[in-house]
Amino acid sequence: MSKKLPLGLVIALFAFASYGQTIVSTSPQDQNVVLEEFTGIHCQYCPDGHAIAKGIQDAHPDRVSLINIHVGGYATPSPGEPDFRTPYGNAIVGQTGLTGYPSGTINRHVFPGRENTPGGTAMYRNFWAQSSNETMAIGSVVNVGVEASIDVNTNVLTVHVEGYYTGNSPEATNLLNVALLQNNTLGPQTGGGAGNNYVHMHRLVEMITGQWGEVINTTTTNTFIDRTYSYPIPADYNGIPTELADMEVVAYISNTHQEIPSGNRAYPSYTGLTNANDANVRSITDLPTTCNTTITPEVQIQNLGQNPITSLAIDYSVNGDSHTYNWTGNILSLHTETIELPEVSYNAQGTNTVEVSVPNDDNNANNSASTTFDQAPAGTGLVYLEFHVDNNGSQVRWYVYDSNGTALYHGGPYPNNAPQVVNETFELPADCYEFRVLDTASNGGGEVTLTDNQGTELYHTNGNYGNGERSPFSSNGLLGVNQNQLENISLYPNPATSTINVKNAENANIQVFDILGKLILSQENIAMDAQISVSQLQAGTYFMKISKDNFVATKKFLISK
Repeated sequence: MSKKLPLGLVIALFAFASYGQTIVSTSPQDQNVVLEEFTGIHCQYCPDGHAIAKGIQDAHPDRVSLINIHVGGYATPSPGEPDFRTPYGNAIVGQTGLTGYPSGTINRHVFPGRENTPGGTAMYRNFWAQSSNETMAIGSVVNVGVEASIDVNTNVLTVHVEGYYTGNSPEATNLLNVALLQNNTLGPQTGGGAGNNYVHMHRLVEMITGQWGEVINTTTTNTFIDRTYSYPIPADYNGIPTELADMEVVAYISNTHQEIPSGNRAYPSYTGLTNANDANVRSITDLPTTCNTTITPEVQIQNLGQNPITSLAIDYSVNGDSHTYNWTGNILSLHTETIELPEVSYNAQGTNTVEVSVPNDDNNANNSASTTFDQAPAGTGLVYLEFHVDNNGSQVRWYVYDSNGTALYHGGPYPNNAPQVVNETFELPADCYEFRVLDTASNGGGEVTLTDNQGTELYHTNGNYGNGERSPFSSNGLLGVNQNQLENISLYPNPATSTINVKNAENANIQVFDILGKLILSQENIAMDAQISVSQLQAGTYFMKISKDNFVATKKFLISK
């Protein structure tokens, strides 16, 4: 559905002699190329097509417009993938005779001997350059000019299109089309070698003039066309965020739904930037649950000012521990830069807070942002798995990976129609681990629980895990059992700085280990309320193993400096 809003739509259809045009040439010109490429995120060879099309445009930047139309089976997203399709693609590709991807049309013209199917306009990529060069050597009966601007306060795009007929069109009526594209969209792409970070360019998001354009009723020599459209750009298309800085407009005239004599393109200018210097801390990249005690935050800085941003003193903190990074670069107006901040250590908490801010400028309302991430559960070195297998046992698998990505334990597939409960016990050295469960039918399975020998829950699902889940946890490598007689032991203050008190552990032996299981200190036969010096310890997470009468308890504590 088109979302255009005509702003006093101006239509001038009379001899140029009585009208002073502004942006279109009135002299006879050769055709410009409009290359419509039909593509999809699951198309193995489409990246090669993208490169060929870009090469044609790079050789003739003022003569070639590219429109990438995501359509067909290769464009159908899998669960969790972006949907780049539009309401217009099926009708456009349906008239081309396309039989394979990637294919494209050059001005929707039939090039005999090069078509996918006889009489069709779709051609495979090996014919695009030759057909484009031939097209740019043919005279056009109409010239097209286009300019655009975006008001950044309202997100309204204004497009001004002019056409001038230097000859008579073979058709009594023509169609004026205005396509809106978005560039620089990161997403998945089979082939191309970039995985989920492929840069999608010239992606069709909207036909401002509808499926086939606005009708031009006079198409004879000296006819002048002047039309202006206003279109509010939404926040997203199919859930994919719009970026005003990445928009592009292509305008073209077609004789019918086929045969484009010429077109042109423009990058919008921007209005409404009232501040000279305005750095917007747009967002902080989501941080996954982790068992590490170091992180490398990423922040997205957007320039909402008129001047380029070339340097920033970025302050950031994790759980209140502050750091500064002096960044240099170049962020143009409305553009966004993802900046990786230096890795820092932090005192792990159940939920950790990251805050980022930039110095005062002309608008301080957008100078900071924050996010949180969870610390993975920590357990002992003795871990129990309870895995409920449903009637579709052949669909499920599970794995325990260490920090090197090695699968130390795994299970499945299991027999179908034989529900059962699988119990496993793992002995895990001190390390970070990942538990992974998979379902090949993407509909989950039975309940799964992972606990250590002290009852700490490391992972749980009721079975609604879709095609699978990954969940990190850590092990301190200690295999002791927490007996009832030691349950009243407590450590305080926690976090500690220079000393930590051990309560209710009279005559016990203690050992302190770091998160990797390295023994740091030990004492024997401690007092009832012993005070242990920890001033020599670095900030971080530690475990105290408390042994008495052949029973063992393990307690976690933090050191904060």
